[in-house]
Amino acid sequence: MEALKVERVLERDGELDVKGLPYKKGQRVEIILLPQPTKRKRPRLTVGEFKKSGLIGMWKDRDDIQDSSVYARQLREQAQHRRQHDLAG
Repeated sequence: MEALKVERVLERDGELDVKGLPYKKGQRVEIILLPQPTKRKRPRLTVGEFKKSGLIGMWKDRDDIQDSSVYARQLREQAQHRRQHDLAG
């Protein structure tokens, strides 16, 4: 069996219109609908807001971080590893 994934946003409550499917009249198909979580948009900061946010230079006084770029890369790798582990588990 070959699956076909089609994503749509409902335009009317309780109604879904899907056209252009590669199936013929009389062919039986199974439809499974999985609601997707609503993505929350994070507000974007302007350059001025970003400068005022305190994010720039937040690690400058830390003695345990010699190279903030290396440290940030390690944090990203750890987070990626956790996500992969969570998905596999």
